[in-house]
Amino acid sequence: MSDYLVIVESPAKAKTIERYLGKKYTVKASMGHLRDLPKSQMGVDVEENYKLKYITIRGKGDILKDLRKSAKKAKKIYLAADPDREGEAIAWHLAHVLNVDENSKCRVVFNEITKDAIKESFKNPRAIDLDLVDAQQARRVLDRLVGYNISPILWKKVKKGLSAGRVQSVALKMIIDREKEIENFQPEEYWSIDGLFAKGNETFEGAFYGVDGKKTKLKTKDDVEEVKKKLDGKEFTIQSVKKRERKRNPAHPFTTSSLQQEAARKLNFRAKKTMMIAQQLYEGIDLGRSSGGITGLITYMRTDSTRISDGAKEEVKGYIKENYGETYLGKQSPVKNKSGAQDAHEAIRPTSTLRDPKALKNILSRDQLRLYKLIWERFVASQMAPAVMDTMTVHLLNNGVEFRATGSKIKFKGFMKVYVEGNDDNKKQEDKILPELEEGMKVESKEVKPNQHFTQPPPRYTDARLVKTMEEMGIGRPSTYAPTLDTIQRRGYVSMDNKRFVPTELGTIVCELVEEFFPEVIDAEFTAKMETDLDSVEEGKTAWIQIIDDFYQDFSKRLEKADAEMEKVEIRDEPAGITCEECGHEMVYKMGRYGKFLACSNFPECRNTKPILKKIGVSCPKCQEGDVVERKSKKKRTFYGCDQFPECDFVSWDKPIARTCPKCDSMLVEKKSKKETQVQCSNCEYKEVAQK
Repeated sequence: MSDYLVIVESPAKAKTIERYLGKKYTVKASMGHLRDLPKSQMGVDVEENYKLKYITIRGKGDILKDLRKSAKKAKKIYLAADPDREGEAIAWHLAHVLNVDENSKCRVVFNEITKDAIKESFKNPRAIDLDLVDAQQARRVLDRLVGYNISPILWKKVKKGLSAGRVQSVALKMIIDREKEIENFQPEEYWSIDGLFAKGNETFEGAFYGVDGKKTKLKTKDDVEEVKKKLDGKEFTIQSVKKRERKRNPAHPFTTSSLQQEAARKLNFRAKKTMMIAQQLYEGIDLGRSSGGITGLITYMRTDSTRISDGAKEEVKGYIKENYGETYLGKQSPVKNKSGAQDAHEAIRPTSTLRDPKALKNILSRDQLRLYKLIWERFVASQMAPAVMDTMTVHLLNNGVEFRATGSKIKFKGFMKVYVEGNDDNKKQEDKILPELEEGMKVESKEVKPNQHFTQPPPRYTDARLVKTMEEMGIGRPSTYAPTLDTIQRRGYVSMDNKRFVPTELGTIVCELVEEFFPEVIDAEFTAKMETDLDSVEEGKTAWIQIIDDFYQDFSKRLEKADAEMEKVEIRDEPAGITCEECGHEMVYKMGRYGKFLACSNFPECRNTKPILKKIGVSCPKCQEGDVVERKSKKKRTFYGCDQFPECDFVSWDKPIARTCPKCDSMLVEKKSKKETQVQCSNCEYKEVAQK
């Protein structure tokens, strides 16, 4: 029997670590938590100073029995769960069930699963960090008190299976508030004027800026005509030319939040998928015997720190020098993490820069390779020199009417040779080069083109936007973003439309009830403050029971009030006014997991159901009587048609919008490409870039 027993969380990790440590060590997996609060009851005794009742998780009995058997034979036990508060809690629970002294040097943590990192961590074991354990317990208790108290009230007053959570309720309200903003939005007209100018045989573009040195807004077509009247001929004078060199710095290496955002933008991954694949890359991939066998390819993926180790910096410097040259090396200033960042481990980076993504093409799955490549490129670029841009701004004048032309070109690519950070609108930066222009020079306007625009409502939240907003507001922590987004979908509180969150009727009902009776649970500022208070427990500054008690004293009064005063919401089946084509009974609107749908009132004898056609707020341009609705083809592709079909056969693959072409009064549609979404006329050549 081996001298030492090491317990990790997953079997994949266990195999890798056992190979690194040698024959004296046996490495076993706990398969995550072995003990937890019971599912069937609260498990928190409020009257006994919030005493917790832990039980062995169902199905984990055999694992615990095996670990106890191995523990009895081992000279020493090391607890090597993940390096965060959840991992610390798992280690603490293991110490209790295996009779390990929590104050002994039994805890081993590592940020990456590589031979050097593992061996180094076993040279420096420590005691279990009870502040971290308390922080995990505080969050767990708080979530229990909220979820296990509000949920039964919702079951009783609305329907079974509903839940309300401390972070999920705030995320849901953010989505609902955004939907209300969109519904209440009143578009406002505005105009712009584009100019095409010529210097000899060269042409360049400019845009109207203002009149008599003042920036001027163009609200109507009359404003445009006033500007055009002021123009005296086609000759413009170059009033000034400003040239400057601008530096653009690389983005920091990934945190959990920025990885989820960028994977959503560039790879079209949901947050849950990103974390699942990152876990696989962290725990280890079999690279083959000649390349070291099972190896962890990235550092730990739950972090809000952008710090990187000195060893990793030295390795990446060498790689950049060798592959790009000395001039591409960046001068790194000390990393400043955002307030409240947990700096226990590093940013997300490759465990070795020398493991180029190209070399792993035949080893990793397609999605693993894409995510690894993203992490690798972001990290390498973060240590490279800034990009240098030559920019030029030209002021053109004609009788007091000022146009401005801007140009820029990349003088030195720097980090952009490897990686450029994405954005929510998928806009790519391209060189826009102006001819050589000098002050006092005359140029001719070839075209002065007015463009009508309308302000656009704020966009619905995508995965990336929602995670970014939650992070900025201090709601949730790295480990909670993906589970929160997953939960509100599984509960049927939101659905996805074109990769954007849309609240369902059920989600809106639940949110309104929680907001009425438990305003603090759904208040973003309160939730952010609570997160900060919980972080102070982790730092050993505050006792966790005090934070819980401060919250619960007011919360318990609200529970009593809600139970007594919350009115029962009866989600009745509404008659739909149409007949079931299968049995002749009336069809009704029913509330389902993802909102309303049509079903036969003769259920369960007749199980006919239909989706409710989704109107897009546009009248049919063909018959003028029906409404344009969203439909799905047999291959699940979205198209648009008239709800009066078959009487009206209007159909369009492109989404019509609720205004007509300013040139010919025909239907305007949204045309989507990989680069951008354009609004264009279905009849003439009119086009404009759709605003996000």
